[in-house]
Amino acid sequence: MSANLARKIYFCGSIRGGRDDIHIYKHIIDQLRAYGEVLTEHVGDVVAQEEELGDDCYIYERDMKWLMSSEAVVAEVTQPSLGVGFEIAKAHEYKKKVLCLYRPKPQSRLSAMIRGAHSSPNFIVKDYKEEDLPQILKEFFD
Repeated sequence: MSANLARKIYFCGSIRGGRDDIHIYKHIIDQLRAYGEVLTEHVGDVVAQEEELGDDCYIYERDMKWLMSSEAVVAEVTQPSLGVGFEIAKAHEYKKKVLCLYRPKPQSRLSAMIRGAHSSPNFIVKDYKEEDLPQILKEFFD
């Protein structure tokens, strides 16, 4: 599988909503690189501190530019996050191809606003285990 280096991918994962899944984000980002340039690699950076990224207005403007320039959005949605929800809504509004990845947990359910949007070929919601990622990403990008 060769990377489409011209393809820009916007990855979403919780930052302020909780960083418990950062190692999973890094694992997903590492796999996404096979499909294009990941504009938001910092989301999976264990070392980067949120404060180093800039103030809120800077982050919003930068991320919206990246989102607009992306061909596809991949969001890990297991950890609820207002920011990730906002990014997914904007991506859907801008008619971007969206993949939402959710790891089912006994004590939580995915938001109906995400699960219910799985109604078009451009908005896909997948329950997954980490070992499923290569096949899910291949199907999404191929």
